[in-house]
Amino acid sequence: MSTKPEPAPLLIACALGIEHLALRSGDRSGSDGPVTVLRTGMGPRAAELSLGRVLADPALREAAVLATGFCAGLAPGMHPGDLVVAEETRDPRGSTPCVGTELLVKELVRAVPGRTVHTGPLTGSDHVVRGHERSDLFATGAIAVDMESAATLHSAVRAGPRPVAAVRVVVDAPEHELVRIGTIRGGISAFRVLRAILPAFFEWHRSLLLPRR
Repeated sequence: MSTKPEPAPLLIACALGIEHLALRSGDRSGSDGPVTVLRTGMGPRAAELSLGRVLADPALREAAVLATGFCAGLAPGMHPGDLVVAEETRDPRGSTPCVGTELLVKELVRAVPGRTVHTGPLTGSDHVVRGHERSDLFATGAIAVDMESAATLHSAVRAGPRPVAAVRVVVDAPEHELVRIGTIRGGISAFRVLRAILPAFFEWHRSLLLPRR
């Protein structure tokens, strides 16, 4: 008698305590299979070390990995609370293609109607980007920047073949530059958006479990 194989787990990675709180307090009832929410700590090096350690666990060795949290928008017209779905993540080592972008966009629109969803390259940085750096990065074709997504996805695929994706909530943008994330009025809105989009992550994960035709 054959047994149904266990679904690959879902690993959702974020950097900040406030991001982790939003994800832990969201509705997790729609998940298929085990879900782990990992706080990596801030910066690309912390993300690499955390992913390497966690993916060495046999229970998570084949996990699908989704990087999320807050980001800085690079494109004019972006607003706090907008969403970014990466088509690829970039850092000095190259680019990592993302899986299921169109599905994520559809599910995010459903989860948070009225929020603008942007798609395009998400670039990595080892520091908070301000001023002219923002326009310089936008000139490369990237639409948003954060410090962990590229390192997270690079580390994930380096540890073994798996589906990866990155979804970020904009907390500042060219016309809405912040000083500290904890001081902005948009921070509460971004927190609520991040908490509300867990069902989209679960639908993305569920789509990976379906047999391919």
